[in-house]
Amino acid sequence: MAERVITSTQQEIEQQYGLYDFYQPDRMRVVPPGTDMATFFPPQGNEKDSDIARTFKRFLTQPGKPIILALSRPDPKKNIVTLIEAYGESPQLQEIANLVIVAGNRDDIQDMESVSKSVLNDILLAIDRYDLYGKVAYPKHHKSDEVALFYRLAALSRGVFVNPALTEPFGLTLIEAAACGLPIVATEDGGPIDIIKNCQNGHLINPLDKPAIAEIILQTLSDKQEWRRLAKNGIQGVQRHYSWQAHVEKYLSVIRPLVEKTEPITRMNLSRRPGVFRDRAIFTSLDLNLIGDRVSLARLLHTIQAHRKSTIFGIATGRRLDDALDTLRKYSIPEPGVLISSQGTEIHYAPNLTQDTEWTRHINHLWNPQAVRDILKEIPGLEKQPKRFQSEFKISYYIDPKVADLKEIRHTLLRSEQTVNTVFSFGQFLDVLPIRASKGLALRWCADQLGFPLKNTLVAGVTGDDADMLRGNTLGTVVDNRHFDELSELANVENIYFSTQANAAGILEALDYYQFYEDEVENAAP
Repeated sequence: MAERVITSTQQEIEQQYGLYDFYQPDRMRVVPPGTDMATFFPPQGNEKDSDIARTFKRFLTQPGKPIILALSRPDPKKNIVTLIEAYGESPQLQEIANLVIVAGNRDDIQDMESVSKSVLNDILLAIDRYDLYGKVAYPKHHKSDEVALFYRLAALSRGVFVNPALTEPFGLTLIEAAACGLPIVATEDGGPIDIIKNCQNGHLINPLDKPAIAEIILQTLSDKQEWRRLAKNGIQGVQRHYSWQAHVEKYLSVIRPLVEKTEPITRMNLSRRPGVFRDRAIFTSLDLNLIGDRVSLARLLHTIQAHRKSTIFGIATGRRLDDALDTLRKYSIPEPGVLISSQGTEIHYAPNLTQDTEWTRHINHLWNPQAVRDILKEIPGLEKQPKRFQSEFKISYYIDPKVADLKEIRHTLLRSEQTVNTVFSFGQFLDVLPIRASKGLALRWCADQLGFPLKNTLVAGVTGDDADMLRGNTLGTVVDNRHFDELSELANVENIYFSTQANAAGILEALDYYQFYEDEVENAAP
């Protein structure tokens, strides 16, 4: 019933409010938040004498180089490790610039919450892996009133501010950096699109493309004339669009016509579909299900979009979060409402990839990854997968079934008092997870959290790691027979349909078989 809805970005209008009944984008206006220009301003020249500058010098062999600055809380979504890897894999970038990572405050990493601890450990391991000592600063403490100094020191060095987040709803640090005369390089997902469009002070990046990230940063730092133009544009752009004065003026320009009744309001015919909002769900694995046939994928995505008000769309994959997001981008698959990754050990919710930290605490029960690694390291036929496939709650191996006996591996772990889940898939992969974690358990957790009934949930799987997701009182379908042996035990299970078509076409076939939307049509409002 609101005459105006104020949002921070255009993406918020399209991707968040667009999910709801009574969606009226013509009544929505973007009025971004502001920043304090009395706190965030260009460098004065005395910043080099600050305690922060002296802290940087403790880390850096050549502190006079330009600074690549990243500032965020220690959260996987902020994607700081990818930035470190991009820097570590670019000798040219290391030659011309230092990297400064400000990831919150910490005393003892071991005393922090598990998510923050994991991110900080990954940061330190990445620095060590690329031997970046003397090139990267990662201070432990700072005060809130010192944040502006970080930006000014980076600007004084003719550096750049980088926000490599997987998704960024707005990007307050970007306008703070811009106000201090620091050019920006930021994720192409979310608020940075609006900020860079308004300020013309930086570049957008795919946050998962490490070579491209390094190249854009290198380009920004190398062209001195272009750097000065971006810095000047940022200062002027923030004053024009993102100061509190600009915020107030924009807000009043939106409100005055309503108060003075000079702008007509068109009332839409309000009608809601009867029944529970989003009363059903579709969950599918990623590889071989969605990927493989772009034509049928487009048809499936169109169907899901057409029913977005009634249906939660979820993806459950063995891939890590960053790998899964990269695959979604590559195949133009919109971010799902629920993304279960790392074989069911991580759950993130749209629209901002909010992590379910309660699930993380839940699955940590009895989990001892080092003990698992020690037990399995000498078993013939097992080879540990590269680090990029590992995660905090998933230990991944290549397995040769002709050499290694899966049942014996499970018994060995059990005899060693390791209560875990072992998942065999694609004929060659073995994942060891906490006992409380799997795709199926994660799916049921989401059903409880979001309130959709399992009996109205279509689950599409293709290989052994989907088996427990397919069992139970869901509407299951196996959409590809290439790995039928891994799911052959489900052939006679009730409510599991083996479709004749592969990839997304098999999911569409299952939707027809189960008449998934028939009652929605029957109950739709006239």
